[in-house]
Amino acid sequence: MENIYAKLAQEQLDAYNNQDIEAFLAVYSDDVEILVFPSNELQYKGIELMRERYSNLFKENPNQHAALLSRMTKNNIVIDHEYVTGRANGQEVYAVAMYEVTDGKINKVWFVK
Repeated sequence: MENIYAKLAQEQLDAYNNQDIEAFLAVYSDDVEILVFPSNELQYKGIELMRERYSNLFKENPNQHAALLSRMTKNNIVIDHEYVTGRANGQEVYAVAMYEVTDGKINKVWFVK
């Protein structure tokens, strides 16, 4: 049975692949933090900056798609391993994202560099 944390991660992944910005943002807290792992460097904070960045990403990469290769959860942390294709620059990448869920919303995301 899928837990609530994995459900939120899946909802944002589905919305990302559908390029549905409103559904994508719906699972994030207003003060979401986007960080780099392992340095913990803050890339940006807040739902409005996320809206701007992902709206541009969707516009510039209309065929981009992230295939979920694996997912694990530990308490309120979800770790996804994805294969991203369809980027405008032709580059295909493996990505690892970690999501922390608090009060029913994703409040932190770390992208592994």
